[in-house]
Amino acid sequence: MSQYQLGTWDLSELAKNPKSPAFQKQIQELENQAKKFEKIKSKLDPKMSSKKFMEMLSQIEEISEKMSKIGGYASLSYSSDTQSDEATSLMTRMSKLGSDISNKILFFDLWWKTQIDEKNAKRLIKDAGELSEYLAHKRLIAKYSLSEPEERIINTLDVTGISALVKLYDKITNAFEYQMKIGGKTKKMTREELTNYVRDTNPKIRETAYKTILGKYNENKGVVGEIYQNIVLNWKDEGIDIRGYKTPISMRNIGNDVDDKTIESLLAVCKKNAPVFQKFFVQKAKMLKMKKLRRYDIYAPAAANIKEKNYSYNKSVKLVFESLGRFSSTLEDFARKVFNENHIDSSVRQGKRDGAFCSTLTPKITPYVLVNFTGKSRDVFTLAHELGHAVHSQAAQERSILVQDAPLPLAETASTFSELLLYDNISDKISDDEKKIMLSEKIDDLYATILRQSFFTIFEVDAHKQIGEGTTIDEISKTYLQNLKQQFGKSVDVTDDFAIEWSCIPHFYHTPFYCYAYSFGNLLALSLFQRYKKEGRDFVPAYIDILAAGGSKKPEKLLQEHGLDIRSTKFWQEGFDYVSKQVKTLSSLN
Repeated sequence: MSQYQLGTWDLSELAKNPKSPAFQKQIQELENQAKKFEKIKSKLDPKMSSKKFMEMLSQIEEISEKMSKIGGYASLSYSSDTQSDEATSLMTRMSKLGSDISNKILFFDLWWKTQIDEKNAKRLIKDAGELSEYLAHKRLIAKYSLSEPEERIINTLDVTGISALVKLYDKITNAFEYQMKIGGKTKKMTREELTNYVRDTNPKIRETAYKTILGKYNENKGVVGEIYQNIVLNWKDEGIDIRGYKTPISMRNIGNDVDDKTIESLLAVCKKNAPVFQKFFVQKAKMLKMKKLRRYDIYAPAAANIKEKNYSYNKSVKLVFESLGRFSSTLEDFARKVFNENHIDSSVRQGKRDGAFCSTLTPKITPYVLVNFTGKSRDVFTLAHELGHAVHSQAAQERSILVQDAPLPLAETASTFSELLLYDNISDKISDDEKKIMLSEKIDDLYATILRQSFFTIFEVDAHKQIGEGTTIDEISKTYLQNLKQQFGKSVDVTDDFAIEWSCIPHFYHTPFYCYAYSFGNLLALSLFQRYKKEGRDFVPAYIDILAAGGSKKPEKLLQEHGLDIRSTKFWQEGFDYVSKQVKTLSSLN
C-alpha cells in the first residue's frame, strides 16, 4: 500500500532544464506557431465558413497550451523558491514571452469582439459548440476593449508595471524573517510556521504571534502600502478611465461573467448575517472560559485544555481520498492522479511561497498542487480544499483550454465541497467531545471563508474608492479597522494593531476582488451539500455535471439548470441558515 511523504513536485512534464536546447526548442516552436497564426490576419472575413473559423480557434488553443506549459514551469519553479535568482529571472523572461505571444495573436480577439457584424457573429456562435457562450461573452465585453495598438501597449507595459509590482510585493513579503520567543528561546521562522501559533492554546502566545506578523508589516507599511496604492490606481486608470467600466468591482464581475446584482445580493446578505457568527464568538468565549474574545483569539483551539491533534501527512492524504471516494470513486481517482504523477509540493521551507494553491495549466496535464503541510487539522482541510480544485479541473478535462477553468465564483465550489465531505467523514469517526472541537473549528473555517472574505471585498470596494480620490496608508488602515469592528460588533475586542492587517492579504495585491469568490463558493457548496444529504447517490451525477461545465456556461444559467437561483437573496440566506444550525448544534453539545 502506498505511503505518502512530504516533498517537492516534479515539473519535468512541463519542461526540462530551462538552460537546455530542448527548452529553447519549445520556445522556438511556440514563437513559430504564433508567427504562422499572424499570417491569417489578411484572411479574416465575417462571412467565412464555421469550419474555417473553428480551425482558427483550434490554432489559438494549441498556442495557449504551449505557452501555458512554458509559463507554468516558470511560475511553479518560482513559487517553490521565490528567493532563487534563476527562478526569478526565468519568471521575468517567460512573462515577457507571454506578453509577446499575446500581442501576436491579439488581432483575432479584437476582430471577433469589435469588427464582425452581429448577424455573422450569431451564425458562428451557433456552430461553435462548447465555445458558444465563451464567444458570446467576449462580444459582451467588447465595449471595454481598445484598439489593437492600445491593447499591445497595455500588454507590454503590464510586464514592468502591475505584474512587476505584484512580484515585488511577493519578493519583499516572502523574504520577511520573523523572530518570536517560545519558552524563553528566540526562534526564527517563516510566516507559515508563525501562523500555527495564532492557533496556540496559550492566549499570550497567540497575541505575540499576531503582533510579530503585524509588526513586520507595520515596519514595512511604507513600501507595501505604496505598492498597493499603485496597483489600485493601475486598476482604476486602465479599467475605469481607459476601458470605461462602471466600478472597480464591475471589472471582476464582468470578467467572471456574473451580474453586478448577483454580487450585490451576496454581499448584502453576508453583511446582514454578521450576527450569526457574532453569536458563535460569544459562545466560543465561554468554551475558552474567557469573558470576551479578543481578535487574537478568533482561531484559538476550542478546548484550551485539550492538545490539538496532529495528523501525519500519509494519514491526511488517505483521509482525503477516502472522503472523496465515499461520494464518488471518479473524484477519488482524480485526486490520486496528483500524487501518482508527483504533481504536489508539500514540504515547508524558507523561500517557498506561503499558503496553498492548485495550478491548472492545460486540460491535458494533471493539475499541480502546492501546500505547506505542518500536521495540524487545518492542513488536512487545506489539502482537501486544493485537491478539490484539482478534481474540478479534471472533471472539466474534456473542455477546451479556453473554457476549462470555471469563472472565479464557481472556482471555489469543488474545493469547499471537498472540505465538507472530509468533515462529514471525520465527524463519523469521533466522540462528542472531539466533535465539539471539530464543529467549532468548522464554524471558525466558515467564518474565515464566508463572512471574513465578504468583508474583505466590502473593504476593497471602500479602499479602491478612497485611493482613487487620494488618501494615505494610515487612512486606508482606519477604513480596514472600521470594517473589522462592523463584522465583529460587540462580540470581539479589536485592537488598533489590526489596522495594518489588510497589507498581509496577498489576494488584494494579486487579484483585486477575488475574495468574494470564497463567500460565493462556500455558500453555494453548503447548498449543494444539503441537497446531497437529502438526495444521496442520486445527486452525484448533477454535481459532477456542474463541475464538468468548467467555464463553458454563465454561472447564473448553469446553476439555474440545477434549480439554483443565485440572483436572489433567498438563495444566499439558505447558506447562512445552515451555519446558524451548526452554531445551535454546537450550543447543544456544550
